[in-house]
Amino acid sequence: MNPLKLSERLATVASFIEKGAVMADIGSDHAYLPCHLVRAGAIERAVAGEVAKGPYESAVANVAKEGLSEVITVRLANGLAAIRKEDEVDAVTIAGMGGTLIAGILEDGKARLEGVKRIIAQPNIHAIAIRSWCQDNGWTLVDERILKEDDKIYEVLVLERGEAAFSEVELLVGPFLMAEKSLVFMEKWTRELEEWKRVLRAIETAGHSEDAEKKKVQLQAKIEMVGKVLSN
Repeated sequence: MNPLKLSERLATVASFIEKGAVMADIGSDHAYLPCHLVRAGAIERAVAGEVAKGPYESAVANVAKEGLSEVITVRLANGLAAIRKEDEVDAVTIAGMGGTLIAGILEDGKARLEGVKRIIAQPNIHAIAIRSWCQDNGWTLVDERILKEDDKIYEVLVLERGEAAFSEVELLVGPFLMAEKSLVFMEKWTRELEEWKRVLRAIETAGHSEDAEKKKVQLQAKIEMVGKVLSN
């Protein structure tokens, strides 16, 4: 992967950035995404934020190598602390992390989202945490994608300001993804269902305890809920 050719995962994230946006890419790693978008004429300028020194230095080097230091600012900062008011950022991307971590970044830095119109999040796992954050903080989902790359399944969530009231199953599997029921969606949740059933069998053959019974009830509820989605 390089600034000229993104992975399918990052290309999907990039597809949701509106033309002319000023973006902040949080956890930018090599800054491939903002470099690609500037090169393509898709965005006006960008901030690339990195919390770790190594990836930060890599991002600085790549931006300089591409000759884009005038339009891409690389900052060593934790989460949304990379964004400053004078940046006038209106789109934020956070990709390649766990959903719980992404939700935590959004929660900790939500004061810096004042001028932001769109957030594109690509969690590797636990997308439910982002949907829950969205519902609790005046954001809603406007689109979702699910894709498979190198035998890994990823979800991309697109958030804009608005009111959201998701059902329990929508929080878990995604309202747009559930409506579409793509082959990748079916594969992901069939895998999850089989794993839950395996864990449930293990619990049932183990000794009884209060914690085990609680876990058993939770698993049975998820198995029934997702089973209905897959069979409908």
